[in-house]
Amino acid sequence: MSPDQSQTAFAASAADLAVRALDALRGVEGAALVARHVEEAADPKAALAAIRLVGADLFAPHLLADAVLLPEDAMAVVQSFTVFPPPVSVPAAPPAGPAEPWIAAWRDWATSTLLARFSGGETLVPEPMGAPVAEEPDGSNGSNGSDSDWQRWSVRMGQLSPLALPGLDGPVHAAARRAPLALARGASRAVLRRDFPTAMRITRWLALLAAEGARLPLDPAPLVEHLRLLGGGPRLALDAAIAGRLLAPARRDRA
Repeated sequence: MSPDQSQTAFAASAADLAVRALDALRGVEGAALVARHVEEAADPKAALAAIRLVGADLFAPHLLADAVLLPEDAMAVVQSFTVFPPPVSVPAAPPAGPAEPWIAAWRDWATSTLLARFSGGETLVPEPMGAPVAEEPDGSNGSNGSDSDWQRWSVRMGQLSPLALPGLDGPVHAAARRAPLALARGASRAVLRRDFPTAMRITRWLALLAAEGARLPLDPAPLVEHLRLLGGGPRLALDAAIAGRLLAPARRDRA
C-alpha cells in the first residue's frame, strides 16, 4: 500500500471511529467501542492509527456521558501506542509545517493522561516538556498585535482541540484562558472563510472556557449550533457534540 493509500485508509477509519464515539456520547453505542472498531476493521493497522488520530476525544463519552471504559477498550488504546509509538523527543521550536510534531506530542499526552485516569494504569506519555506550548500572541486580549500572530495561534489551538476536555489541564489550557479574544477572532475568521472544521475546533476551546465560567467576547452556543447545522463530516459532528455537552451546564447556570 502506498503512503497516499495508507493515509486515505487511516482517515476513513478515523471517520468511522468518530461516528462510534459520537454514538457513544449520545448513548447509542454499545460495549467495547474502541476494541470493536479494531476487531471489525478490514485493516486492523489502520484502525489502530485511527485511535491515535481521534485521540483523547475517545474518552468524551466517559467524561461527559458517564460511560464506563471497558478493559478491552483500554487495551486497544495501549495497543495503538505500541504499534505507533510516539517519538522520544520533539523539536525545541515549532516548525512551520502543518503537522508539527509538538502538536502530536501534546495530543498523545492528552490521550495517555485520560487512559491512565480511566483505566488506573500508568501514563504512557509524560507531559511533553520539550514541546513548546501554544503561547498566546501579542494583542490576544485587545492590545496591538500582528494579524498573522493571532491567526496562526488560533489555528494551532484548533489542532490541539482534543485537549479541550474537562478531564485535562495544563499549559495549553492556561494559554487558552489567557486569550479568549484571539480564540473568538480565530473562530469567526474560520467561519467567514468557510473553513467550518477549523471554526468548530477553535470553538471547542470557547465552549470549555464557558463551562469554566469565563467571560467571553462572544457566546459560543449559537456558533456551535450554526456549525453543527452546516455539517462537515463525522469529525465536525463529534466536535460539535462535545462542545454542546460542555455548554449544557453553562446554559443551566444562566437559566
